[in-house]
Order: sequence, then structure tokens, then C-alpha cells
Amino acid sequence: MLNIVTDAHLRIVVTLRSPTDDSLALHILERPAVTFPRLSLTPCSPLNPTGSPYNMPSLSEFQDGWRVWDLITLGMIPPSLLHSKPIDLRHKPLFYMGHLPTFLNLLMTAYLKERPVEPVRFTSIFERGIDPHVDDPEYCHSHSEVPEKDEDWPALGEVLAYRDRVRERLMRLYEEVKKGERPLTRRLARTLVMVLEHDGFHIETLLYILIQRAGTGMLPPPGFATPPWKHLAAQWDATPAPTTPYATLGPCTLTMGHDDQEPDDLLPEFTNAVAGHDFGWDNESPKRTVSVGQFNISWRPVTNGDFLDFWRGAGKDRVGLPPSWVLDSDSEDSEVSVRALYGSVPMDVARHWPVLTAYDDLVAYAASKGGRIPTEPELRLFLDTYQVGYEEGANMGFRNWHPMPATAGGEKDEGRGSNGGVWEWTSTLFDMHEGFAGTSIFPGYSSDFYDTKHQVVLGASYATIPRLGERCTVRNFYQHNYPYPWVGARVAYDC
Repeated sequence: MLNIVTDAHLRIVVTLRSPTDDSLALHILERPAVTFPRLSLTPCSPLNPTGSPYNMPSLSEFQDGWRVWDLITLGMIPPSLLHSKPIDLRHKPLFYMGHLPTFLNLLMTAYLKERPVEPVRFTSIFERGIDPHVDDPEYCHSHSEVPEKDEDWPALGEVLAYRDRVRERLMRLYEEVKKGERPLTRRLARTLVMVLEHDGFHIETLLYILIQRAGTGMLPPPGFATPPWKHLAAQWDATPAPTTPYATLGPCTLTMGHDDQEPDDLLPEFTNAVAGHDFGWDNESPKRTVSVGQFNISWRPVTNGDFLDFWRGAGKDRVGLPPSWVLDSDSEDSEVSVRALYGSVPMDVARHWPVLTAYDDLVAYAASKGGRIPTEPELRLFLDTYQVGYEEGANMGFRNWHPMPATAGGEKDEGRGSNGGVWEWTSTLFDMHEGFAGTSIFPGYSSDFYDTKHQVVLGASYATIPRLGERCTVRNFYQHNYPYPWVGARVAYDC
């Protein structure tokens, strides 16, 4: 049903089921401002003759991303928030509005050996964002030097005009390749993949920044109906619990990653070998095998309700309030609400959603249950075995603008289900692995964060574009004590 609706560029707002006949349901639909197509429908074209969803992106994929980006930046950020910093460890929203076109501008300039789209000074201001250490904000990788005063930043109109000129240059590039005026090389295809997926990652970054001002400045997503929370909460309360406490997996040998080394692009035998190739980021390669011992793992991530009990009880002096929550007053027994892009919702509504908080907090929770956070291979094995994809109902690609209760571990489909639409922490440190070859197109993309501070994160959130959410080799990463991104966790247990 979801796929029928998606193919018609619609979305389901709510489903009303018959109280007397489980086979009958009324789906209330809307035509939203944007939808993402199914990856299996990626059309074959001269630029992607095999129709691989991880090959050369089509121009329409960029345009889908631009529609979401413009909806957020022009429809959800009022002028009063352009120069605000909802999260001190990140730039202001105006920076990100200039950063995405600048990233595209710089990568096109490097490949085409042309002068960058004007104004050239924007390439300095908007080149690279920040990720300072949480416990030492003075320590940060190389990044752009931005103006200190609001009045010294470019005006919004200048940034939007620049955005449009950069996009026009990309559209001309696609036309040149289509007409045969410019050869399609693997290096060019990879450059465009990086730009598209960089845009996708930053859609989430901007949203998890903005959600800190939900209800206090940020506007809800225009063109999407406000969810009928009360009705949805009643449905979610009735979601069946897993049939067993956890899944047992392993021992086994697991293949991780894929063979997509960027230096190979420049070898004569691979220069034009684009068709059928799956592209990714430098930390996804090369393919490697690891041994995974037997372990138990919870079917579903830790929920807001689970963590609330811990926060008020055993974890009272061990963990702080997750930034994804809001206390309704300063009193110790205050009611807790959960942040959503439509404004905060009562805990009773979001009780079954996965909790979003720092790795360190979830380590403490797992320990209180006699468990731990799974390693990257363990979580990869679980997701490959039980997590459904976008076409099977996973909550990604803005089918919803909020998390959902997880559904894995049920009686149907051998326990397969959704994790609710969040990334998931692993206990694996983000670090060098054998055979790693860093990117020269985006130097330091991974290696700058081999700093013993970042954990590997897997999966996808409700705001992850399907191309990133579906590719099982994708490895995200965040600092262990950074609590703002949309990352939850499940608990693993030694057998």
C-alpha cells in the first residue's frame, strides 16, 4: 500500500482500520510538497545504463533533494532564526544555506578546471562546517572562517541567487554529458554522487539543529498535514510487543563494505568504467570479512518510555536530560515532552518512539540492563537480517516527519520490521581499517574524525534520503557525547 501511494506521489496521513474486519482500512492521503521515489524504479539512461540506485545520480535525484532543502530553508526558518545558533557546536542556519551550493561549486570547479561560480568569496565563507569536540570546543578540524558579526554575513537574497547560479551550472553539466560534449568518467560520476549524498546528510543536520527551536521559532514543514497525534498514539499503544525478548545471531563470518576505492578511478582501465559500479564514501571500502560470535540483541531500540523510567530511577545521577526532550517546568517531577518538527508532543504520544540521545547515555542504560551497545558488525548483521527497507515500510525518506514505534520481532515476516526511523549507535570506534584509502575529492571526510571521539553509526532516520538509508555499506559517525543527532540504540547481550 505504501508503494502504491509513493508511486502516485502521495503519502498516508493516517490509516483508520475497521473495528470488526481487519481486512478493511481507510487510508487518508495527501499530496505533499515532495516525495522520494522507490530506488528499484531507478530508470536506465545513457548516464546510468544499468539503472543501479548507487551509480551516477540522475538530475531528477538532485531536484528531489533541492525541493526538500528549499522547503526546509525557505518554509521552516523564519528570518529571526537565520542568525541564531540553536546548537552552539554547529553553525547558524544561514551558513548551511550557503554551504550546500558552495560544496557543489567547489567540487565542480575542481573537476572542470573552471573558475568557480561567483561570488568567489563565498567559497571561503561557506566551504566547510564545524564539528568541535564536545568536551573541548576549542579543538576542531580545519573549517571555514566565518564572519563574527551578523551584519558581515551575506544577505539571504545574495545566498539564494548564488544557489540558483550553482544549480544552473550543474544542469548545464548534465546537458553536456547527455549530448556527448563532455565524457562521463568515473571521477565525474563519483563527484556527483558525493555532492548528492552530502546534500542528503546535511538535510538531516539542519533539521536536528532546527528541532531545538521547534515551537519556539522554527515552523512546521509546509505542505504536510499535522499528524493526528491522539489517534496515532492509540494505534501505537496497540502495536504488538516482540514475541521473544531478543534475537540470537551468530556465530558467523560477515562481509562488510564494498570494493569502491577512489584511487582506482584514475587508472586507465577504470577511467570510463561507470556503468554498473556502486559508489560510496571512502570509509565504506574495501570489502572485508569479520568474524562475529554468538550474541543476543533486543528486537527494538530503547524507547522514550524505557529511558524515562531509567532517567527517573537508576540513571537519575548518571545521565542528563536528552536534548530531544523538554521539561514542562523546573520542578523535579515535571512532565516530559518530546521534541518534534511540529512542536513538542506529550510523552504519552512519543513513549514508543526510539529515544534520541548520546552514546554515553545509552551505554549507561544498557549497563543497567546487564547489556551493552552492539559492535558495528553485530548491528550490521542484525539490520541485514531483520531491518526492512524503504519499499517494505521503513520510516525514511520523509514518509513521516517524526519517528515511529519500531516493529521488528513480530509474528509476521519472520520477525522483520522497522526500527522506527532512527540511526543507531555502535560501540565501534570510527577509525582506520585495513585497506582504507582516503578521498582526494573531499580530503579529510573520514580521516579528520579518526580522533578517538567518534562512534560508528548505522541505519537511517526518517529524514534520510533512501539512497543513503538503503545502502548497507553506509557508515555514519558522531561523537560519543554529542546528544543532538537522530541516533538511538538497542541493547546487546553476551551469550
